[in-house]
Amino acid sequence: MENSFEAYNKQVMNHFLKPKFVGKMKNPDAVGRIQNNMCGDIMEVYLKIDKKTNKIKEISFQTLGCAAAIASSDVLCELAKGKTLKEAKKIKRQDIMKKLKSLPTIKLHCSVLGEKTLHDAIEKYEKEQKKK
Repeated sequence: MENSFEAYNKQVMNHFLKPKFVGKMKNPDAVGRIQNNMCGDIMEVYLKIDKKTNKIKEISFQTLGCAAAIASSDVLCELAKGKTLKEAKKIKRQDIMKKLKSLPTIKLHCSVLGEKTLHDAIEKYEKEQKKK
């Protein structure tokens, strides 16, 4: 039987095996949730926002998916933490890919899932703030 992890580089494996941002957050200011209907991966991103600076002061994730999806989620959090919401909205799948140093072609959708989930959380937060 072939080892499916051989397709992943060291960066992907490190973020998959030792994610720094994994876990459900208590009392988040926003939660983004996206499901990829083609592969079944589900990603949730939790944000705590500093109201004065509009910066992401805490971020975490829960992902039900493959090694690439979990690694992409962890890298997404690493890229977004400390950024303003405006800066975080500019994070794209290419930024996740660059940080991971590549993913197998069949797993590129995992970086897209990360981008969409972060943007979903930010949009929900901003919508909620407009109501206040």
